[in-house]
Amino acid sequence: MKASAKDLVNLDRLARQMDAYGLDAIVARAGLNFTYLSGVVYPGTLARHVDLADSPRAVYLIWPREGEPRIVLNAIAEGLARRDSWVEHFDVYEGYVERPIERLADVLGAMGLSDATVGFETNYISAADWNFLRTSLPRMRAVDSTAAMEEVRVVKTPAELACLKRGADLLDDAYLQNFPKVRAGSRERDLHAALMASCLAGGAEFVHGILNSSRNTIAYAGESDFAFAAGDAIRTDYVAYVRGYPGHQSRCAVVGRPSDEQRREYAVVRDIYRASCDQLRPGRTAGEVYRFVVERFAAAGMPYHSMLAGHGVGSWWHQQDPIISRDNPRVLEEGMVIAMEPHVNHWHIQDMFVIRADGPELLSGKFPTDEIFVCG
Repeated sequence: MKASAKDLVNLDRLARQMDAYGLDAIVARAGLNFTYLSGVVYPGTLARHVDLADSPRAVYLIWPREGEPRIVLNAIAEGLARRDSWVEHFDVYEGYVERPIERLADVLGAMGLSDATVGFETNYISAADWNFLRTSLPRMRAVDSTAAMEEVRVVKTPAELACLKRGADLLDDAYLQNFPKVRAGSRERDLHAALMASCLAGGAEFVHGILNSSRNTIAYAGESDFAFAAGDAIRTDYVAYVRGYPGHQSRCAVVGRPSDEQRREYAVVRDIYRASCDQLRPGRTAGEVYRFVVERFAAAGMPYHSMLAGHGVGSWWHQQDPIISRDNPRVLEEGMVIAMEPHVNHWHIQDMFVIRADGPELLSGKFPTDEIFVCG
């Protein structure tokens, strides 16, 4: 059963943003906007063509202020779009023969947008394609719609929250299934592979993330043959996408019995983490929340060096506006979803919260975080 744009797209907010920017149409090329406005979650190779700005098999979604949206795409990408998208009009070009940007220009003209104001993601469209549009449609006023689309996506609909909840539960299930199997001698790559397999078997379209032993101090370097030893703390940071929406949590564990010092450190970080999450309230700025994190860790004698303490989430790419970072003036709004991850060293707890007027609502609550999870 197809999802509905009325459920997953914040249509009222989209209309307001288009009017505020004076846009007659928006062209979505970036994966996060194409996925959001089309409902299509491209896997594997097709996903890379959405990500690469210079792809010879690019896809575009044209969303007019009035009238029906259209998708410009190649024949290989057509079948999934027809099956899953709420968009009903498709313009198919021949990949590797016809340039995608040429067909886009033709369709914009056919839609009566050749002398209209049309928004593009200028941080994503290539300079070559930009120049082609300006030459082939000289009367069209091409402007940047990146900020407008960020404003649209940032406040979630109930259906989006349900998608995020499904992803969160699936990812926590993967942690709960695989942490108990870790023993001294297990390799980082063994646990990584098991987590990925559980997420994919559970219904995720794609999964990415990292883990490392507390003795392996190079995080985000790829999981290797590094073997866990008794007493190692395990840090994780994973994302599992279901219908394009991420479950995004980080969980802590220790191989064997945690030491008293490990329990003490974890408790300090956990309490600061929870106090920081409670700062997610409408009207506060992202910078104010970040400053709270820094001050609380400093008071505990633990300098905070991370460039962020959390971030928004959304379809296709998990790390979206607003970023909980130093001096960020972005005001938090009710209905935003923030993945909070203020952490020091390998004690990395992360959950997704919906900002509510009476305090943050936890979306990712299946995994217990009161105490360190014990493996083995």
